[in-house]
Amino acid sequence: MKIDERHLVQLAAVVKTGGVTEGAALLGLSQPAVSRTLSMLEARIGEPLFIKGRRPLQPTLLGRALADHGQTMLSASRKASDFVESFRVGKSGVVRVGGTPFFMDALIAGMIAEFQNQHSDVRIDQTYGYFPDLRAALHADQIDLAICPIDILDEGSGLEFQHILPGRNVVACRVTHPLLIKRRPQPAHLLDFPWVAPPPGSPLLADLRSMLLSFGATEVKIRYSGGSLMSVIHYMKAADALTIMPHSVVFALRNEKSITALPVSVPHPERALGLLKRSDAPRTPAVDHFARHVRTSFDNLKHLIKRHEQSVVWGS
Repeated sequence: MKIDERHLVQLAAVVKTGGVTEGAALLGLSQPAVSRTLSMLEARIGEPLFIKGRRPLQPTLLGRALADHGQTMLSASRKASDFVESFRVGKSGVVRVGGTPFFMDALIAGMIAEFQNQHSDVRIDQTYGYFPDLRAALHADQIDLAICPIDILDEGSGLEFQHILPGRNVVACRVTHPLLIKRRPQPAHLLDFPWVAPPPGSPLLADLRSMLLSFGATEVKIRYSGGSLMSVIHYMKAADALTIMPHSVVFALRNEKSITALPVSVPHPERALGLLKRSDAPRTPAVDHFARHVRTSFDNLKHLIKRHEQSVVWGS
C-alpha cells in the first residue's frame, strides 16, 4: 500500500498540535483541506487514526505510529527549508579557496577564522598553489576563488582579478641579525650572508634573483630552500640567513618579534595581490560573502601595513 507522504505530514501536524485547526495553521493550510486529508487517509488504510470523542484529539496506536513517520518527514522538510534559506543568504555552504603558501599561512588563515566566527556553518576547503596551478584549478572547477599575486591577465583568459594589495617586497631577517646594528646597511652588505630561497614555483624566487643582480651579485649563496613559512621562520630565528618576503607577510609576523625587515630598499615587483575567479562562475552566496570579507580585511589592514612600512622598516 502506497501512502502519500503529504498525508503523513498533515497527520503529524494534527497530532503534534492536538487539533485539526491548529495543525492546519502550523502547515499554512486550511482546516477543511486537512480534514479531507485525514478522512482520505483513514479510508485508505481502513482503520481509525484518532480515538473518537476525545478532545484534544488523541491518536490511536496506528495513528501515533504513522504520525511519527510524518514528523520525521516534517522535520526533514523544515531542515531542508532552513538550509536553503541559509545557503541563499550565504550562511552555509562550501568555499573552495586556493592561494600562494606564504600569504595563505600568514594572512588568509586568520581571516578564514574571523569569517567563520560569523558564518560557522560555512566550510572552507583550502589548497596551496601558484598562479599557473590556481588558474588551472579555477578552469577545472576545483576551486571557487584564488588569492595570489599576478601582474596582468591575458586577454580572453576568462578570469576576473580584484586588486586587494600592491606588491611590495622586503629583505627579511631575524630581529638579532648583525646587519640591524649597522646605521645604514647597504645592498652590498647583504651579499656577505647566506640566503633562504622561496619555495619552488614562487614568483619570489625570480624576485630574489633580480634583486641580487641589482645588488651586483654574480652568484646566490642558497643555504636552505623548499620550506614552508613556519619552517623558514624557525630556520631564520637560529641563523643569520636572509630571505625575500612580501612586506605584508613580515607585517603579519610582527607580534612574534622574531622576524623583521632590513631597512634596505629593494626593487618592487610589478604585481599585486588580489582575488581571482572565473568570469562565468555561477554566483554562490557563501563565496561572495567570503570574498567580501577578505577585501574588507585588507582594506582595514592597508593603513596599518603602510604605517609599519614607514615607521618600523624604513624609519622616519
